[in-house]
Amino acid sequence: MLEKAKTQKRGDKKRADHADAGPGGEKRRKTAEDGCKAPGDRGKKRLDAESVGYFRRIGERLKEDFEDAEARAMFVENILREIQGKAAVVATDGTGSIALQRLLPLCSPGQVAEVLSELGGESGSEFKAVSCDQCGGHVVESAVRQVSRSAEPSATADDEEEDGDGVLEVQVLSLSRVVRDNIPEFINHGHGSYVLRTLLHVLAGCVGPPRTEPRPGTKDRNAPPQLTDFEIPTSFWYELKSLTESLMDNVKVSIAGSVASAVFQTMLTVCHRKRPKLCKQLLRRTAGYLTSCSAAPGVSPLLVFLKDQAASRLLETVIQLSPKSLLRDLYKNHLKGQLVDLALHPIGNFPIQRLTAVTAKTKLFARLFDELLGGVEAILASGHMGVIVQLAESCAESGERQEELMQCLLNAFHCAEPGSRHVHCLPLFMSLLTYEVYYHSDTAEGSVQTQVPLSSICYHGSRLVQALAKFKERSHLLSSLRALTPEDLLTMACDPSGSHVLQALITTSSDKGRGKILRRLEGLYVRMACSRLGSRLLEAIWSNASVSHRQSIAQELVPGEIQLRSDQFARHVWGKFALSHFIHRRAVWQEIQTGESKKRKLFNDILE
Repeated sequence: MLEKAKTQKRGDKKRADHADAGPGGEKRRKTAEDGCKAPGDRGKKRLDAESVGYFRRIGERLKEDFEDAEARAMFVENILREIQGKAAVVATDGTGSIALQRLLPLCSPGQVAEVLSELGGESGSEFKAVSCDQCGGHVVESAVRQVSRSAEPSATADDEEEDGDGVLEVQVLSLSRVVRDNIPEFINHGHGSYVLRTLLHVLAGCVGPPRTEPRPGTKDRNAPPQLTDFEIPTSFWYELKSLTESLMDNVKVSIAGSVASAVFQTMLTVCHRKRPKLCKQLLRRTAGYLTSCSAAPGVSPLLVFLKDQAASRLLETVIQLSPKSLLRDLYKNHLKGQLVDLALHPIGNFPIQRLTAVTAKTKLFARLFDELLGGVEAILASGHMGVIVQLAESCAESGERQEELMQCLLNAFHCAEPGSRHVHCLPLFMSLLTYEVYYHSDTAEGSVQTQVPLSSICYHGSRLVQALAKFKERSHLLSSLRALTPEDLLTMACDPSGSHVLQALITTSSDKGRGKILRRLEGLYVRMACSRLGSRLLEAIWSNASVSHRQSIAQELVPGEIQLRSDQFARHVWGKFALSHFIHRRAVWQEIQTGESKKRKLFNDILE
């Protein structure tokens, strides 16, 4: 029996290490400064103290702007002259590495090629040592990334710059050949693998933001990096094929650890974006290898890999990028009948979430749904709420099996029978607690205190209700919302997770349904406006409200002018809602709101 299903624990420690090796790879080295100041470089030739001070000043100067392009070019040329003959020593020094990383984006393609040429030596044999250095690897990455900048069209481009582009192309190809010759070492090396991944991006013709830039805020931290496409020479395409072939020859290494797994994820991701046909071949070969490995009799090797920290990450990428035919084969031959078992596993549940997401609009989804539906209570009890949330989101996206899932959830939270319990489903879903636990009842027949203040709203409960709010039939949720007291509604509006639920229920409703919810919120607007989260919700309500609803909200807010204008959050509401105009220039305010309403309606019609 499900008694309590709190926020999904995601196999905390196990999954944390597993996630660190994702395609972004930021956690290993947050910034160039952090990566280069780590210990472990005994025996390495170092810069003397005077040179370290010099390059530290150079690094600080490069943070500032230059008077003009001529001054910048002269400064760059002087620095490059200083590092001639000792580029490798400078690149592998912590301070020198940082200075070079800031200098290379200011260099011309020819100058970048000269730096790479010196780092690689006459035959390019030195590339391996520099690339696998904790500081030198950053410099090589930065130099290779400049190919994308040289590909940008320039109205002032001359023959000399074009020649520089060609020389830079030669050096990148030279680096790639060295990587191919030493592919097993690069795949598994903690620093060299990053050079390999950057090389894959550049050869494919797409790059993300430099890893030395600050990481995004909490909301976007897990989002994939935004890639920028650029034109590449034909030689890069052939070199990419050779490099991917070398990687596939060592595909068995892809399951050896998180570092190698991340390399193969990058290979598949960039090829999917820039070379779809090649990507399909790579996907089938990768899946073919993973499904052909030896395992216990009667057990698919894929099930073993899905529960492994490193291999499951690679399989998530395979699942996300695979064509429908490959997904059908994987399910039919390896996953059928195993979905619930995997969903209960602390690592295996993540690939199942990915599979449920990518099959939402395919015929395969119905088969996945039927199999997972029978294990919903067990999955809830395990705390793997991500599986349930994704199942609900896929039902909302596909428009199928919504009634079945809603009924299953009502049963799981013990509010299906008797029918009078339906009105309590919203607090139960948001808190992920069963009826008996939430209302402090030992038995279904015992006396129950149904007037319990709203509490225990959790993140995954909020995500679940937001997904359910997109269903065609939402009568249970709306009836439950209407049963909440004003204080419960205020608690919900000012809660970090609850406010998103209320916003979803309001914004997905028709004008008539939205009006019914807003009438329940009357008398709460001033207190909402004075809350950090409540004010955000109020602004979201305002942006989706009709003119008449806006007028009702404004009429309630205006009497509290002194309180609103003095509050750190509410004063922004006062300004955005133009409440001063509402008081003193009502006709102008009405005209502005009517115009905005028409624009919004026109925009929505275009989107539909």
